[in-house]
Formats: sequence, C-alpha cells, structure tokens
Amino acid sequence: MTNTFVGVDGKQRCSWCSATEDYIAYHDHEWGFPVSDDYRLFEKICLEGFQSGLSWRTILTKRESFRKAFKQFDFNKIAEFSDKDIERLLRNEKIVRHRGKIEATINNAKRAKAMVETEGSLAAFFWRYEPEFVAQQPQKVSTSPESIALSKELKKRGWKFVGPTTAYAFMQAMGLVNDHTEECFHRNKVIQARKRFKKPV
Repeated sequence: MTNTFVGVDGKQRCSWCSATEDYIAYHDHEWGFPVSDDYRLFEKICLEGFQSGLSWRTILTKRESFRKAFKQFDFNKIAEFSDKDIERLLRNEKIVRHRGKIEATINNAKRAKAMVETEGSLAAFFWRYEPEFVAQQPQKVSTSPESIALSKELKKRGWKFVGPTTAYAFMQAMGLVNDHTEECFHRNKVIQARKRFKKPV
C-alpha cells in the first residue's frame, strides 16, 4: 500500500483519506493544522474517546450532532450536565450512545474546567506535549513518548478515555505533530501554518 493517492485534482494526499470525500475535506482543512482554541481542543479529545472501537468516519459523520448534543463542546456547560442529561443523550440516535463515553465526557468537562483554573487554558497545557523537533518525519505509529506522557498526566488528573493511542490521534489532528506523508501536498502547508502559529503559554 502506498503512502499517498492521487485525487481527482491531480494532487497527492495521505492514503488514509482516500476512502471518502468527508475524509478528504477533513484532511485538507483540519488534520494537522495547529489549534489553540480550548473548545476545539476539548471537542477533539472527546470525539477521539468516542471513536474508541469505531472508525473515525462514524464519528465524523455524526460530528454536527455531537456538537448540538454537547453544547458545542463548551466544557463549562457540559460540566453542569445531570443524570437527566445522560438519559437524554442515551436516547439520542444521532450520536454514539455509549454510557461510559458519555459519562467520561461530562467527567472530562469538569476536569477541563479545573485545568483552565490551574494552567490558564487547555491550549497552554496540551501544547507542552509538542515534540521538541519541528521538522519531524511522518510516523507510521499509533503512539509516541509524548502521547504516552500526555495520557498518563491526563489520567492522573482524573480524565477518562484518554489512552496513549487516543492522545496521539488528538496530537496528529490538532497540529502537535505533522504526520502528513512527505509526498502529501498538504505537508508543507501544515509546516508553514505551524511557523505562523503562536504557541500558547
């Protein structure tokens, strides 16, 4: 299997996004570009948790429904969810109805609020786990030393459904690592975006 495929526009892209137009749009406009918005960061790490045992395509097609159900992933609002909200979400056929993952999202919202109080922002915390080297090579792995460390620290702080694989997928998507293959025409775009990006502190 090659690392890239050629799209209808004649451009090479990472092979993983060839399965569907939704993947291509996600690859071209989101995956790997650096993010500093706390709500987007919280959304992504929660959705990666919901993906556990499923395909990202399943989550991506339900993403707008997730956003509506979880108040646009405003963790300040989610932290106030009650047992009644859990039952409401379990009846929502437009999202993944997994009690453990729903309860984890509410739990993680409370942990996120606490993290903002101690760290200043989620972004400031997460970006501490960016690897020291910037011009890194694309990796064919599902974890890294940094994702293992991030997962360990989140679990220490009481977060759930944040294993090393989930943490690494989050880091790939949010721009902490650039795993676009060398031949992918978006790799350099991501490199340039990272150069312009001001790392949160």
